Amino acid sequence: MPTYEYECAKCRKTFDVFQSIKDNPLTKCPTCKGKIKRLVGTGAGIIFKGSGFYQTDYRSDGYKQSVKSESSTSSTSTSSSSSPSSSPSTTDSAKPAAKPSASAKTK
Repeated sequence: MPTYEYECAKCRKTFDVFQSIKDNPLTKCPTCKGKIKRLVGTGAGIIFKGSGFYQTDYRSDGYKQSVKSESSTSSTSTSSSSSPSSSPSTTDSAKPAAKPSASAKTK
């Protein structure tokens, strides 16, 4: 339940009241019975308990399973294409020859 801050228009006393959201705002000062107004408060600080709060913490089970299956299929296809093969690589011999440097042209 939240705490609301009130101020009396007659005696200028400010006070806090712990009341339910469903309750109607107070209308009379408990000290002088004058008219009171609920002030706009900053509210309470938010307390997060637990190991962490991330976007993926509250995903549905179906979404989590589809992501898991996609990541497992992409990791197996990636690992098989990136694994070194026993045959000699043709990419080394297909490289173009290096251009001569500027110092070789001036001689």
